[in-house]
Amino acid sequence: MLTVAVVEDDQSAVAHLHECLNRYTSSHDGVRFDVKEFSEPTGFLDPYEAKWDIVFMDIEMPNMDGMEAAQRLRRFDSDVKLIFVTNMAQFAAKGYEVDALDYIIKPFVYEDFERKLTRAVRLCERDSDAIVIAQRGISQRFRLRDISYIEVRGRNLEYHMESGIISAFGSLKDVEAELGSYGFLRCGNPYLVNQRYIAAVRGQSVLLENGLELPIGRAFRKSFLTGLAAVLGRGHVG
Repeated sequence: MLTVAVVEDDQSAVAHLHECLNRYTSSHDGVRFDVKEFSEPTGFLDPYEAKWDIVFMDIEMPNMDGMEAAQRLRRFDSDVKLIFVTNMAQFAAKGYEVDALDYIIKPFVYEDFERKLTRAVRLCERDSDAIVIAQRGISQRFRLRDISYIEVRGRNLEYHMESGIISAFGSLKDVEAELGSYGFLRCGNPYLVNQRYIAAVRGQSVLLENGLELPIGRAFRKSFLTGLAAVLGRGHVG
């Protein structure tokens, strides 16, 4: 199920988008959409929930135009697939500034819509593995492949990525249950490691690709090594 936000104040355009989405699901097996409408950008962005896979956004809207809304959207979510739906081709062409996937010019026919939606669906399927992290009332989505390890610090969890560290309240036990099937392994009481970043196991430590060493807790050693066994033959561990 893909989550879709339609940010559009023209109800006839909203109805046409719904019609096209329904037609798409009827002709593409296994693709389903959970659609929510927003008649203006403020209700969509305040507060923003990083749960959307695809956003269809008009450019001419009350309170805030679509380009400004898209700029704000990108502050919270760099991964959502953004498609402008507009009759202003000259502005839609500026979509590269906000990393828009595509744009659809009104009035549009289903065949054009289908081609562009198919591209978005395929990208969503490729990038579907992600986690939503809430910070100070704002939720942001991060790709699992960008997280090298997660560490307990007091009452917070720190998500270590190349871009920096994201700190948020949470339970490592709960995150382990959520991410265990995605290759995240508990090597110690305070650490959950993404197996794709493991370079080697040396004695009582895990060596990550960036040279960092994390200790393997005695109580976790057996389950940790068992979890690694599946990738030992594929070159992930030296």
